[in-house]
Amino acid sequence: MADPFEVRMRFTTQLQHLNASVTSAQKAANYALKYRDMDEDLHSCILEQLDRNNMNNRANIMYFIEHLCDFSQREAHPTFITMIQRDIIHIVDAVAPPDGSGAANVKVARKVLTSLQSKDVLSAAAVTDLGARLDSRDTLGGERDESGDADMVNGVDAPGAPAGVGSLTGRGVVVGGMPYSRNGTMRIDKRQAEQRIEEDRERGKRQREMYWAVSGEGEEEFDRLWDETSDVGEDDLMLAGEERDERVGIALAA
Repeated sequence: MADPFEVRMRFTTQLQHLNASVTSAQKAANYALKYRDMDEDLHSCILEQLDRNNMNNRANIMYFIEHLCDFSQREAHPTFITMIQRDIIHIVDAVAPPDGSGAANVKVARKVLTSLQSKDVLSAAAVTDLGARLDSRDTLGGERDESGDADMVNGVDAPGAPAGVGSLTGRGVVVGGMPYSRNGTMRIDKRQAEQRIEEDRERGKRQREMYWAVSGEGEEEFDRLWDETSDVGEDDLMLAGEERDERVGIALAA
């Protein structure tokens, strides 16, 4: 039997090194299913990494959760799915926190939630409730407090945050591990921003490839092109007439 501590450490390392590639997510999901007898412990690793890592990694973990649910359904091991259903609010709040620090992850969270609904992992009602929960989190200002004070972060005035909640630095304040300037707005690390842009570009490229993916059997590709082609209009007929006249002129000149 594998050492539980070693399994936990290796799984944690895989979560920390997730990236935009499908391979990294599938590798971690396969690992979790391989040691399914430790599923509750591995699930706690997922929650811990969501709470501890930067927003880019949290987005990658959110995508990983989708793959984990796919593999769990395929392997007929619903325990991971049950735990994700139980902790989905915690997961969403970690990926896109109420303070707006994960504004860039709101679209990721919505996309994965919609996918989980289509796979019957989450109910339509649950996804609707979670979507409403995300409505005010797609800006860096996050959710305002009742007084409407834009400088409030996690219910604490960032520039005057008490010890244990926020700490002042030479350039601003750190609240919940996220850097803020003295006026309460979040500062974004340049390296993380560049990494996120590159990962989003990779995911976009893969998504476009999926749109064109066909089996190659029968007339599937022809049917897709036929469905996507617009009806013939006057402009099309005019263009065809001009091309015909041009070809006739070239033939006569020859």
